[in-house]
Amino acid sequence: MVAVQSGSMEPHMERGDLIVVSEPARFGADGTAAGVRTAHGAPSGSRTLGARGDVIVFSSPALPGTPIIHRAHFHVERGENWYGEANPEYLPPGVDSCTELTRCPAPRTGFVTKGDANDRYDQVNGNSPIVTADRIRAEARVRIPLLGHVRLALTGA
Repeated sequence: MVAVQSGSMEPHMERGDLIVVSEPARFGADGTAAGVRTAHGAPSGSRTLGARGDVIVFSSPALPGTPIIHRAHFHVERGENWYGEANPEYLPPGVDSCTELTRCPAPRTGFVTKGDANDRYDQVNGNSPIVTADRIRAEARVRIPLLGHVRLALTGA
């Protein structure tokens, strides 16, 4: 279980919610990368915690020791120019090519992620490198509102 520490996933997860998680790919669908269904790859009408795409818990070298819980938007291969797959609304204003993005082409195979409440992909605002399968700790399954406040209080977060 993971307690949500920030508002980056609002309105689908709020600070203080407790999230029940499973090991990565435990319930993965066929044809998914590392068992993770991305927002771009999810069938129409398919929802995970309020929106398309699996919500993953992962570690980032940018925030050591702090797990990040964000939505997987799409999968990229090492060397891939992913600019064309990106939603322009989640890119910085005025960016019109891969060369203007920090992690494009993709330096490694993995996922481009975003907090539901955030304006930009994590990989374009410096929050996280491309999320590789080995950095995925869990997949979010169920939200229990407010119960995470207990865990946050006990850990001082």
